[in-house]
Amino acid sequence: MTSHTPTPRRAAAAAFIGTTIEFYDFYIYAFAAALVLGQLFFPSENPMLSTMAAFGSFAVGFIARPFAGMVFGHLGDRLGRKKMLLVTIVLMGVATTCIGLLPTYAQAGIWAPIGLIFLRLLQGISVGGEWGGAVLMASEHAPKGRKVFFASFAQWGSPAGLLLALIAFRFITGMEQEALMSWGWRIPFLMSGLLMIVGLVIRFGVPESPEFAKVKDSAQTSDNPVLEVLRKHWRNILFAALAVTIGSGGFFFTNTFMITYVTQYQGIAKTTILNCLFVVTILQFLSQPCSAMLAERLGEGRFLKGVASLCIVAPYPMFLLVQTGDVVYMTAGITLAVVLLSALYAVIAGYMAEAFPARVRYSGISIAYQLGSGLTGGLTPMLGTFLTGQFAGQWLPLALFFSVLALMSLIGVMGLSRLRSAQKRPAALSTSQGIA
Repeated sequence: MTSHTPTPRRAAAAAFIGTTIEFYDFYIYAFAAALVLGQLFFPSENPMLSTMAAFGSFAVGFIARPFAGMVFGHLGDRLGRKKMLLVTIVLMGVATTCIGLLPTYAQAGIWAPIGLIFLRLLQGISVGGEWGGAVLMASEHAPKGRKVFFASFAQWGSPAGLLLALIAFRFITGMEQEALMSWGWRIPFLMSGLLMIVGLVIRFGVPESPEFAKVKDSAQTSDNPVLEVLRKHWRNILFAALAVTIGSGGFFFTNTFMITYVTQYQGIAKTTILNCLFVVTILQFLSQPCSAMLAERLGEGRFLKGVASLCIVAPYPMFLLVQTGDVVYMTAGITLAVVLLSALYAVIAGYMAEAFPARVRYSGISIAYQLGSGLTGGLTPMLGTFLTGQFAGQWLPLALFFSVLALMSLIGVMGLSRLRSAQKRPAALSTSQGIA
């Protein structure tokens, strides 16, 4: 038998730092797509078309994520969580750094957007494999009864990465426009190489997941975990994919599409909305661990149903406050929506992980999460931009769109809760019969 030293705090810290770096890389692309990539790589006389094209390249990363989830899920369930996490952080760091070195359309013509889309595809593959491994390294090292809370540390990396991305873009958007468009936009991407080295050093120091090691030592690993989880646990995948909808789609609605909405359609300065989102993200960063602790006390299923229901009504006060154009009211409105959806996001990872057996868990949660986030997270900014163009000056269609995303999550949480309860009943019955 292999010996393992319990290191739950170190594993949680490594999950947090690793996902912080991964999401920093992912978010700087989102901000660049909203602010500069359309003009640099997809020039057009119509600014909306350029923005749509930039958001289309952003969506490419999400399209790759379900397929990456299958590949890395298979390898993670066969070879181990740690090995996959080392691969994904290198892949993300190299792809993001190379984006910072790309020539623009004016310099290389059609090859510039082709190169951008290819590197964006690599970013999507990296995140598609990263998320499931990071969640499991934290949750499978966790003490008994604390798996959902420890898994939330992987989710905590999302607002931390966003904060780093916002700091980087607040810095470069203060530059002269000519400098920003010629070389300043490259700085956040080039920083990724340094962050990659930090992440690698930290992850090397964390041992393999004890739950995976137990499965491997007892020769219970699945020969084809992806096929097995799709055949035996497809309902879990379906409901888990629905459950993550607002956590992913709603997040990119408020933090990516909203930049375009207020700058292009309300005439608000870029620095104003970035300052607003910076404050919102700090509050999200502070609230997420509190949400995870509250969910432990109330019961994760009950908590998730409650916040998903609140997310359905959240966009209406948000848009009423954003419409004022006042930075304080805007910040309050977006904070309301973000704190609610991030509460679900913080808890859902550990909750859905417990719905799959350890031998196919990496595959199950990766496919589910990447399917849900791939369809909604990647398409949300594009659909938001389309709705804004179709219903110029009207915010109600956008609010309804947000509510639909939240309703999908509520349905997913309810379905996942029923499946988890059904799985526990046979185990409880077996235990009681054994005692009798």
